[in-house]
Amino acid sequence: MSNVVSYNTSTASLTSSLNEYIFENGRRYHAYYGTDKNPMPTDDLEQDRLDIHHELMLRLMDGELHLAPLNNPHRILDVGTGTGIWCIDAADKYPSSEVIGTDLSCTKPGGWCEMAEVSLPTHCDDDTAKPGNPTLKWCDAMIEAMEKINRPFPSSVQQLTDKLEKAGYVDPVGLWPKDRRLKEVGGMALMTCETGFEAYGMQIFTKALGLGTEEAKKICKDALEDVKKKSTHLYCCFWVAYGRKPE
Repeated sequence: MSNVVSYNTSTASLTSSLNEYIFENGRRYHAYYGTDKNPMPTDDLEQDRLDIHHELMLRLMDGELHLAPLNNPHRILDVGTGTGIWCIDAADKYPSSEVIGTDLSCTKPGGWCEMAEVSLPTHCDDDTAKPGNPTLKWCDAMIEAMEKINRPFPSSVQQLTDKLEKAGYVDPVGLWPKDRRLKEVGGMALMTCETGFEAYGMQIFTKALGLGTEEAKKICKDALEDVKKKSTHLYCCFWVAYGRKPE
């Protein structure tokens, strides 16, 4: 008998395997894709961090849910929907639209694809982060690990627009949003760091780099203690790129 269960509601999970989890490094991960493809945890700590991250992104983008020039969209797709908070806000903004949160699907002809990425490494303009800085060490380990699994961080907005063009999208536009409330954004970013360093780092450090659990935790803990210091001034670039699928 197939393990696929049919439901009338469009919010139902597709298979029973979606409810299976992997427990490693003191965190819970989804077993559906495996941690080699998705190293991010799915536990309550991560759900809270994702909601804070959503609010952070809203402030970076001046309260906008997207930058692509949508005009009364009929259907909206959120790829990698997380807690669903972006979908809820999008449904409130466009009440006549059908908002879909999913992991993978295709956009219709004429539809827009928007990518928003925070890049590594972090930057320091005033030399307050010296060589060997714990946060920079965490970033170096993350960059190395992501390159080993062939999923490197974008180093420029041009890389995002190149991906859109390679996928066949037209009218690619790359932006670096300017924000007048960076102090507030920084405070919210620090809140996400409370669990974010481990959320991003633990699985990828132990699997891709072969580090022990305690060594990986120390890298994350040292980075968190470092970003809490007011004497170190680090920041990341945030880019948004969007393109339209040809008619």
